[in-house]
Amino acid sequence: MTNDAAAHLVELDARPSLREHVRHSLRAAIVTGELETGRVYSAPVLAATFGVSATPVREAMLDLIKEGLVERLPNKGYRVVEISEQDLDDITALRRLVEPAGMRDAVPHVPESEFGRLRGLAQLVIEAASQEDLVAYVDHDREFHLAILGYCGNRRLVELVAELRARTRLYGLPVLAAHHDLAATAAEHLELMDLIERRDAPAVEALMQQHLGHVRGLWARPTS
Repeated sequence: MTNDAAAHLVELDARPSLREHVRHSLRAAIVTGELETGRVYSAPVLAATFGVSATPVREAMLDLIKEGLVERLPNKGYRVVEISEQDLDDITALRRLVEPAGMRDAVPHVPESEFGRLRGLAQLVIEAASQEDLVAYVDHDREFHLAILGYCGNRRLVELVAELRARTRLYGLPVLAAHHDLAATAAEHLELMDLIERRDAPAVEALMQQHLGHVRGLWARPTS
């Protein structure tokens, strides 16, 4: 594991939800490409990065294996599953079919009491982009979108979108962040909140289509 990759994995204190925190951070590192496809990572090395024992790392890896993000190599460690250009095309196409419509359906049901919390999450996405903290960006972005989508009333749709998001690889994020182009995409989260607060469901759906276009057109383009 490179020092640059390790720098983006947050050291975590021991607490009851440690497995979940490790899983979220590992998933985000995979999505951003901080953990490279094809490389083998051992639980003890990753545990040292987090400042925890190897047990929660192994537990988190079991969850990620079920999600299809990593595979276990006996007596060696864990390898991030590779994803092809066709996979990225297929995943993005599926997300564009279901996610914008789900967000549209959620708009009338988002409680006003949640506006402040959701706007706070949107602001965290923007702050992560400005600090070029890609793992935090992906984590806050995921929490923001799934929180809103949860109000669409379709639990299976939310689970499907969560799985599809996890399987996407945002290889272009480091380049976008370095060129300060990620800020424009991050700002769309506040635009979404403006539209949700106005209960403009059709506009939310349209902006989500645009937002997802960035996933394939910009973020997921390999940089090599």
